Amino acid sequence: MATLFVDKIDPQSGTTLSLGSSGDTLQATAGTTNNLGISMVDQFRLTANLTSDADPISSNLERVDDPSFAKIGTGMSVSSGIYTFPTTGLYLIINKMDGFSNSNDNVAMETHATTNNSSYDKLDEIVVNGVQNDNLQTASGFNLVNVTDTSNVKVKFVASSISSGGIVGNTDSNRTSFTFIRLGDSQ
Repeated sequence: MATLFVDKIDPQSGTTLSLGSSGDTLQATAGTTNNLGISMVDQFRLTANLTSDADPISSNLERVDDPSFAKIGTGMSVSSGIYTFPTTGLYLIINKMDGFSNSNDNVAMETHATTNNSSYDKLDEIVVNGVQNDNLQTASGFNLVNVTDTSNVKVKFVASSISSGGIVGNTDSNRTSFTFIRLGDSQ
């Protein structure tokens, strides 16, 4: 086995640097810093209570702006409640909802994805059941979305089944939030 000593490998502009071939294993020696890691993390939240159904949830949204928050990479973009991914990849999407009601209402939030920028498939539905006397309940959902084309694969969140309650929003904390983490390349 030969050893190559260099300070930097810089591919030509517009090209992709490939290391190894299919089936090969790339291994860093002990003490080596891996800068490959997660290349995109972003988080949005609902900033005000939502008290009626919405498909998609498109108002009162903000990228988290707490002093301790930082996104990695370009981040997501959202327009009219439709989230667009910055690059292809396999993404973990975490949705968290605080719900309330003045009766035995169920409050639900759904995650939907499209692969053709048109028809959406429901990935999950998180529900808080029978919330009474303005008591809050919390529900969370976890989904993997394989983004093979950023023009066509998109995500939206839908508020449903709201008749006398709502979904809690707050501009200062993540009462209801949407987290996006790129785990690796698309599959």
